[in-house]
Amino acid sequence: MLVAFFSNYMNQHQKYLSDSISKLNGITYYFVTTMQTPEWRTKIGYPNYDNLSYVVNSWQDQEQAERAKGLAIKADVAIFGTPDSLDYQVLRCQKADKLSFEVSERWLKKGLLNLLSPRLLRNMWYYHTLFHNKPVYKLCSSAFAAGDQYRMFSFRERCYKWGYFTKVDEYDIEQSLDARGNSEMRLMWCARFIKWKHPELAVKLAYRLKEKEYKFTLDMYGSGEELERTKDLVRKLDLGDVVNLCGNLPNEQILDQMRRHDIFLFTSDRNEGWGAVANEAMSNGCVLVGSDAIGSVPFLVKDGENGCVFKSGNQDSLLEKVEYLFNNPIEMRKMAINGYYTLRDIWSPENAAKNLLKLIEDFQNGRGTSIADGPCSKALPL
Repeated sequence: MLVAFFSNYMNQHQKYLSDSISKLNGITYYFVTTMQTPEWRTKIGYPNYDNLSYVVNSWQDQEQAERAKGLAIKADVAIFGTPDSLDYQVLRCQKADKLSFEVSERWLKKGLLNLLSPRLLRNMWYYHTLFHNKPVYKLCSSAFAAGDQYRMFSFRERCYKWGYFTKVDEYDIEQSLDARGNSEMRLMWCARFIKWKHPELAVKLAYRLKEKEYKFTLDMYGSGEELERTKDLVRKLDLGDVVNLCGNLPNEQILDQMRRHDIFLFTSDRNEGWGAVANEAMSNGCVLVGSDAIGSVPFLVKDGENGCVFKSGNQDSLLEKVEYLFNNPIEMRKMAINGYYTLRDIWSPENAAKNLLKLIEDFQNGRGTSIADGPCSKALPL
């Protein structure tokens, strides 16, 4: 079976998934890029995957551009990952009546205001004039994507769970937790310091925990336009003894820090399409306390079982969840273990690739998805 994935360029999450798909028996796999990997990514340490054996760089020359068009038409299954690949999706639907998937996060992050986007209007035009009569399905890289599609009368009953798939190491999670030996609770926050990531929620949480005389530290990683304001808030609330602003670290070092911390605070609002840091925290045994507006959280987290979910932007809700973990270390340990197995067994790139093949086989045999949970299970509107 020939499978082709079209996107603007390959990032590290697509790399893990692509490697897993390419290793499946009976699959010939290609990843088509529509643009060169941006220089800014390589400057900050991200790998460049343009020269991988299964990558076709349509931007490179005319020969590769024609090869990409050929794959769009000839592939048994095509996956279209970004708006940049829309022209290939249109070409496929005009020239072939073959199985296709469209991958996206939620479209209405800003509500109805997004309907003014020319890119969104163009996509909707093609859906209602061309795609809806073809075997085209939506892979939702956000728990809220299906609801947005239903609101726009598109992909109804054609939405399936998807996401970003980070590397999950095989290790003894219980031994890893035992090795921490922390005398105080260690909290972690990692993101760009921008408004919709809400670093102030983490700092204000630290203030309330300190008021209650809990023993803890909060380490915050990253940089951005809100960093200075966050520093001012830390000074104003006199939190220099418990809050550490640690700057940027390479991704491998961030993952190592996750294994050294107990709780990961994920405070973004609805502008967080997926949030791969959730995968990374859970797969490294750091209990996720995540906002219910983040795209990945409703898919990944069962509140109180493998992590905690708080009401977006609500300081009291965040405090309640973190206090519960502080006061219930046995339950917190269970959540850390369950979170790891959720990523290893269900939301890993290897399982996503297997489930995608299973979903393809289900469609080819004229049935709905046979997958009950995780990637490629049915996505319902929230």
